[in-house]
Amino acid sequence: MYNGKLVIDTHGHISTPPHFRAYAMNLQSLRTPDEDFELPEGPMNAALERHLRLLDARNIDVQLISPRPVAMMHGERAYIQNHWAEVTNNVIAQQCRLHPTRFVGVGQLPQTRGLNTQRCVAELERCVCQLGFVGALLNPDPGGDRQAPGLDREDWFPLYEKAEELQATLVVHPSGTLDPRLDGLPHPYQYNNLTEETLATMLLRKGNVFARFPKLKIMVCHCGGGLRRLMETGDTLDATKTSRERDNVAYSSGEAAGGQVGMKAKEVVIDGPDLSQNLYFDTCAYDPSFLAAAIRQLGPPSMAFGTETPGAGSATMNPVTGRPADDVLATIDSFDFLSLEQKMQMIHDNPRRVFPLLDARMAVQGIH
Repeated sequence: MYNGKLVIDTHGHISTPPHFRAYAMNLQSLRTPDEDFELPEGPMNAALERHLRLLDARNIDVQLISPRPVAMMHGERAYIQNHWAEVTNNVIAQQCRLHPTRFVGVGQLPQTRGLNTQRCVAELERCVCQLGFVGALLNPDPGGDRQAPGLDREDWFPLYEKAEELQATLVVHPSGTLDPRLDGLPHPYQYNNLTEETLATMLLRKGNVFARFPKLKIMVCHCGGGLRRLMETGDTLDATKTSRERDNVAYSSGEAAGGQVGMKAKEVVIDGPDLSQNLYFDTCAYDPSFLAAAIRQLGPPSMAFGTETPGAGSATMNPVTGRPADDVLATIDSFDFLSLEQKMQMIHDNPRRVFPLLDARMAVQGIH
């Protein structure tokens, strides 16, 4: 609890016993789906014991759990991916049944290099209508080869249409990458997260997705990828402040852009649509300076609390708070530029707003 209200973590991934990864390896090796696969409760609970202990230590009351992105196997053939997505979602549902007051499900879509959009639509419907999930992860580059159409392209529209119809939130979270330049780098998926989330944010802001689907809600993980480096006319310097006067907004300097021979100078005018009811970002960043900058640039109304506990930040100590880096609540609580109201908005209010199905799901599962 934080200030008497539930702490709702929108960015969690399943913890599973070795049986789960072993089955994944067998599926890839033997190429033969086992329709009867299921995990016994004993090993499952043993795997979740540490997970729940870490949530308790970080004062997280409810966590939305989804697949481990690096284990989604989106580079696989469609028939393998179809089965693996079903297996993964069934495991997520099992964990939610075992701990109904702690976990709420977010599903895996059976994405492939060919997008597999119609199959994704069917699995999203199963996740929401049969398993009680509140959304699904969306990998913007399922092949890991940067050949997928941008998230603003019509190739994705059948999925957006179904998500809007179901009121299911799509959570942009990349997976692995096959970029040969990253060979030898440790955990290259982290770099892929940064680039793909940044591009997804740019395309969703500039495209017509939300004009076509005005009730669609999409959350981009890890603060939306890369932060703003350049300011353009009309940009707010610090979105945590109420002032929109000259001390907080980028105005024209009076000097026209350009300067190269043959380039026509022109005034930059920013006039984008209001996406405050459509496009959101989570707070899953472990460098306090980065997270502070993201909150200042994006604004508390656009950000939902997310930690990825347990995950990449569990083993690192944050020197600012003296807590593990993935104790994002402690980091946010340390920010003196945020009011209590702004902190509560991100930690409790926004997760419920970003995921329209969440309140009803928590009521069904007895979460108060």
